Amino acid sequence: MYRLDEETEEDWWEVEALYDLCFAPGRTALSSYRLRDGVPTVAALCLTLRDGDGTLAAAIRYWPVRVGGRDALLLGPVAVHPTRQGEGLGGLLINESLAEARRLGWERVMLVGDAPYYSRFGFHKLSGVEMPPPTNPDRVLGLALKAGAWDGVTGIVTKAT
Repeated sequence: MYRLDEETEEDWWEVEALYDLCFAPGRTALSSYRLRDGVPTVAALCLTLRDGDGTLAAAIRYWPVRVGGRDALLLGPVAVHPTRQGEGLGGLLINESLAEARRLGWERVMLVGDAPYYSRFGFHKLSGVEMPPPTNPDRVLGLALKAGAWDGVTGIVTKAT
């Protein structure tokens, strides 16, 4: 059994340690991290999943960004502890957080990731949306939380202010 909670300040470093475990060294040098520097997370969408004894099994974070002058969510990182992978925990976090984002009135979400994995949640390649370099444009994916929310939204992804 797992417990799903909003991430707290006390969780921050434990979540960071999970990301360090799950991602390659130098993850913070990625372009998506430049969009996060100095910008608070969207706290209501940053979730942790703990097992019965309180061990952190998975976590997801979201950040606000701007695309062509329009608000968007930047999903990520999402990570599942290596001993818990294959249990559907990443999918659970994604589905729960996207449902909450819709409920909160967000219209569009983007991420940099693998299309074969994220397409099952409805994400597709975004044309005309440019992440800061170096980012492979084929990995820039988006999901409309409201019908047509990505229609006509193009441009460089910038920090939210």
